[in-house]
Amino acid sequence: MSDPIVFYFDFSSPYGYFASERIDAIAARHGRDVAWRPYLMGVAMKVTGSSPLTNRPMIGAYSRHDMERSARFLEVRFAFPEPFPIATVAACRAVYWMDGHAGADVAKPLARALYRAYFADGRNISDPEAVADIAAGHGADRDALLAGIGEPTVKERLKEVTNGAIERGVFGSPFFIVDGEPFWGHDRMAQVERWLETGGW
Repeated sequence: MSDPIVFYFDFSSPYGYFASERIDAIAARHGRDVAWRPYLMGVAMKVTGSSPLTNRPMIGAYSRHDMERSARFLEVRFAFPEPFPIATVAACRAVYWMDGHAGADVAKPLARALYRAYFADGRNISDPEAVADIAAGHGADRDALLAGIGEPTVKERLKEVTNGAIERGVFGSPFFIVDGEPFWGHDRMAQVERWLETGGW
C-alpha cells in the first residue's frame, strides 16, 4: 500500500469537521489509509498573521453562511457552536493519549466523535471533563485520560506534531499532504481525489 494521506486539522475548524466526515472514504476508494493529525492551528496563525474567518469583517458573515450551506450540501449534521472558536488543547492531547494507549484504530473514531460533539451537538470540547466523557464512550478510562492529557509525553507529542506541521508548510485546517503534495482546504478535496486517481499532474 502507498503512503497514507496525512490529514492535519484543528478541532475548532468547521471545514476540518466537514473534511473529517469524507477523507477516509476518499482514501479507501484508492487503497489508501489516512493519518489523522490534530494540531494547534493557532500557533500557525501566529506565524502567518491570520485570524479565524468568522472574526474578519465581511468575510465573517459570509463564512457562517457558507458553513451552514456546505453542511446541507454534504448532508452533514451541523449547528454553529457557541463559544467559537475554542482552545483545542485538551481534545488534541486526548487523541494522542488514546493513540499511545489503544492505537490509531481507536484514536481516529475518538477524533471523529469529538468533532461531531462540537459541531453537531454543541458540546464545548475545550473542557477536559467533556472530552473525558466523550472518550469514555470509546473505551477510555475517564480518570486515566484526564490524568494522561497532562503527561509530559502527551504534551510533547502535540507540540512536536504542531511544530512539524508548520515546518512542512501547514497553516490551515483541513490540510492534506498526499505523496508530498500539499492541499489546503475542504474545497480542495476534489483535487485530492483526482491526484489519487492519476498520480498527479
